[in-house]
Amino acid sequence: MDIGIAFETLTWLDLALVGVLLVSWQVLSWWIEHPSSKRPSVSILMSEYRREWMRVFVTREPRIFDSQVLMSLRQGTSFFASTCLLAMGGLLALIGNVDPLLGVTESIGQLESPAAVLQVKLLLVLFFLGNGFLKFVWANRVFGYCGVLMGAVPNDPEEPTAYPLAAKAAELNIRAALNFNRGLRSMYFALGALAWLAGPVALAVAVVLTTWLVWSREFASIPRSIVLTGTKP
Repeated sequence: MDIGIAFETLTWLDLALVGVLLVSWQVLSWWIEHPSSKRPSVSILMSEYRREWMRVFVTREPRIFDSQVLMSLRQGTSFFASTCLLAMGGLLALIGNVDPLLGVTESIGQLESPAAVLQVKLLLVLFFLGNGFLKFVWANRVFGYCGVLMGAVPNDPEEPTAYPLAAKAAELNIRAALNFNRGLRSMYFALGALAWLAGPVALAVAVVLTTWLVWSREFASIPRSIVLTGTKP
């Protein structure tokens, strides 16, 4: 892959839109994780429910239900990590031989591009998928840490260590969920980055749609309204 040829072929519009994509991804992630108190995101709302879960967990007998919920959360992280890994393998194979893409990009209106240009565009998608994979793997591990602390919580609620250990488990659960959500956002933006294969205009549209889609899931979705109903402002 000749990086020099690729960057000589790419326009300033291409590079500017890639910058907008990366900035949108980071700014949106920060906004979701640090929203205003007047309009919290679903992620922040669910964090409070995770803390409440661990408070209830202390007095629940038996605790099989809690272990099953935690197992399902870990299975979710494992599934998405495996999905990212498979997608990355396919992308690496495609980067090694982009000939099948040359005809596709021409058929959807893109001007003929050197193979190196398509490889650079695929590397952007690979970057997002790689980031998502690392976030999912770390989320899986932190959920495991949470499970260990949950197992260490005494069965007797009167034990002085019961609620402090449960609180620690809750914070680990929240951190795991935070990384899981970051991984999901990386997958969203990886799909948006694929539009670059069709040219800068398609990428611009994809940036707007992806940003709006992720924002709406966190700040304007029906599940958010359900979670928010009855909670304190």
